[in-house]
Amino acid sequence: MQSPELRRSPLPSPLPSRGRTASLLGATTVALSAAMVATVLTVVLPAVVLAASPSPSQPGAGDPRSSGQGPGLVGDPLTALIIVGAIALASIAATLAYVHLTRDRQRAPRG
Repeated sequence: MQSPELRRSPLPSPLPSRGRTASLLGATTVALSAAMVATVLTVVLPAVVLAASPSPSQPGAGDPRSSGQGPGLVGDPLTALIIVGAIALASIAATLAYVHLTRDRQRAPRG
């Protein structure tokens, strides 16, 4: 009498097992769900979005931030430059103070 190992066919079964069938069904469900989501994102949603009119705006409308004037500076540019310079000086001073306060005091001084 032959042992059970010898009687077993070396070829795989043509029918998948229950576990493999369930995993194939799950993978198919995930793939179909992903395809449906991709279809909604690329076909349905862009059709719902409304854009601005492609026609040009009124000629000579000028800068909407100013009182009917043409393009130009809005606000006070000199004040803005002074504030930017003050921020630059403050950051330089803070950097120099940090370097001075955190230097290595155990090394011999240079010079």
